[in-house]
Order: sequence, then C-alpha cells, then structure tokens
Amino acid sequence: MKTTARRLESVQEYYFSRKLREVAARVKAGQPIINMGIGSPDLPAHPSVISALEKALSHPRAHMYQSYQGLPELREGISDFYKTHYQVALDPNSEVLPLMGSKEGIMHISMAFLNPGDQVLIPNPGYPTYTAVTRLMEAEAVCYELAERNNWQPDFTALEKLDTSKVKIMWVNYPHMPTGTDVDPAVFDRLIAWAKAREILLVNDNPYSFVLTDKPQSILSRPGAKEVALELNSLSKSFNMAGWRVGMLSGKAETIQSVLKVKSNMDSGMFYGIQQGAIAALKKNQSWFDELNQIYHRRRALVEKLANRLGAQFDSNSVGLFVWAKLPQGAKDSETYIDKILDEQHVFITPGTIFGSQGEGYIRFSLCVPEETIVEVLKRFES
Repeated sequence: MKTTARRLESVQEYYFSRKLREVAARVKAGQPIINMGIGSPDLPAHPSVISALEKALSHPRAHMYQSYQGLPELREGISDFYKTHYQVALDPNSEVLPLMGSKEGIMHISMAFLNPGDQVLIPNPGYPTYTAVTRLMEAEAVCYELAERNNWQPDFTALEKLDTSKVKIMWVNYPHMPTGTDVDPAVFDRLIAWAKAREILLVNDNPYSFVLTDKPQSILSRPGAKEVALELNSLSKSFNMAGWRVGMLSGKAETIQSVLKVKSNMDSGMFYGIQQGAIAALKKNQSWFDELNQIYHRRRALVEKLANRLGAQFDSNSVGLFVWAKLPQGAKDSETYIDKILDEQHVFITPGTIFGSQGEGYIRFSLCVPEETIVEVLKRFES
C-alpha cells in the first residue's frame, strides 16, 4: 500500500474527535459521564427555522444541486443581518459567501491565499483548526502570544518586531475563544492599520458575538476594514444550529471571488432546506438573543459556582459559550487535572493546552449543558 501524503505528518486527529471517542467508550462501559467540554449548543433552533426546513422539503427544486454562491435570498438575508446588527453594508451579490460552516471557510481561505512556505499568524491560545489547516497547506504557523496580563489582546509591541515578509494571513478571533475576551474597537483599528501596512490578509472569526455580549461587534464595521479584512461568521452558536453547518464569509468582492474559486470546485451547493432554515433564522430580532442569553446567564452563574468550588479563578466579565479558568493551586498541569476529574467525578472539561502553549495552566467549561446537569456536577464535587 502506498504511503499517505507527507502533509499528514504535520497534523494529528482533532482533539475532540479523539477525546469524545474515549468519552463515548466510557459511557458505553457504564460510567455516568457528564460532558462539559465541547461548545455544541443543546438548545433547539427557533420553531420558525424548523418550519421553514420542513416546508422546503416539498419544494420542486429542494433535492437538486444548489448554487455555489447560495440562494439569492440567503445572501440578502446575510446582508440584512449585518446591516441590522453590525451596521455593516454588504453587497449580497459580491461581498457575501454562504458556507457549510465557518470551519469550511478556514480551509477555503487558506487554499485561496497560501503557497507552501508562506507564513500565517495564529493566536496562542486559539482555535486549533487555524494551525492544522495552515500545516495542511504546507505553510508555516507562526504563533503570536496572547496573555492574561494583557487581557488576551494582541501585543502590538511584539507584533511590530516580527519579520512579516513571508506572512500572508493573520487569524484573529474576537470575541475570543477559548478565553471569552471581548474586543475594544480600538484594537480592531490597530489590527487593520498594522495589516494594511504589511499587506497581510486579516481574518476575524466571529461566531460568538451575540452570546453574553453587551453589543455584537464586527471588524467590518471599522473604517478601512474591507480593504484588508475578511470576516467569518456562523449560525452554530447564536442560533443553535451547529449541526446544520451554516456559516458565512464577508468582505471585499475581489477577495470573496478568490475564495469562491476554491469553494466552487469543492462542493455542489448547500441543501435547499438548510438554506431556507438559515434565511428564517437570520430574520430573528433582538428578543431571540435576549432569551438565549437569559438561559446562558443562569448557566454561567452555576458554572462560576463550580469553578469557585474547585478553586479555579475566572474573569466574570468574559463572554461567549465558555468559562475560562485558572487551574486550582497545586494542580500539576491541565491535562492531568482534567483526566483526574474524568476518572473520579466522571465529568469531562477541556484542558487549556489544546488551544496552544499559552493555554497551559487553564481549563475551559462549556455552557452548553442544562442547569439541572450542572447542579448534578456540583453535587459530585461536594466535599
């Protein structure tokens, strides 16, 4: 048998793919595992979204190939959504590209702009897929460190010292995952100016902007952003549609067209019913997000109680679907600590190390767990 491609030597199977297989095996063996590790919303999509999907199934074109650019109504829905919530004007015909999840977008953007040997700036800690895809493209991942002392914001003094002659893309992700840090618009402005001066494509991955935030933000709302920036967004977190795989890419028409060249050769369009459900979701008003956040506020209060019980310090002002906390004093390291809890209390939480070296010394709790289940977890840690 012929060997696999060399590029596979640079990556490993995704952590959650491996760990959830272990968790499933433990459940099958009879262990009462509670999963507080992954950010997969457990709440249902809005009834109007389900209704739109069901109605679409009987449409005469529902089961045919769909447009590579998505339905015009979906692109218009994305454009209206950005105008309503972010005050960003987007041409639905040229500045919007629906995706099968934003993870697909990370791959397509990288394929469109990276050559072997190019460099990519990646936040540490940050979403592991940025690094994995960069390596699969045979480019070099160059981490820029985020630290708690700087509120997990980019260190511009360090960035100014970097040799960026080979850098093609810089990934940013605010509100930040895994730390839950929101962004000051002034930071976006500095990033835009920094990237523009170096002719680097700046990409903000923005799936958490409606979860426990005071106001949703988009990098594209900042002056001059379209000249240098793209933004990924998603219906997974804010609309409870993670399994539907609906994302979007927005930015300058020329840049979007470059990504479309890749995408149109990789898939044959998104299922019609899913697009109709997405159109219905994007029409939801602020009350939808308010109702969701009432639930997440209650869950967060319980998770903070759990973190306090463990002696794990956290930032009560963080946003998004997670609580990022320091390891309790005396804990050896993140992975040893979470494995101990998995063995003894049968609770799975995420070690900070999967997000990079700057995640060592931290753990991450998901809010995608019903309140009664978090109460059960609290009981398991009663002394």
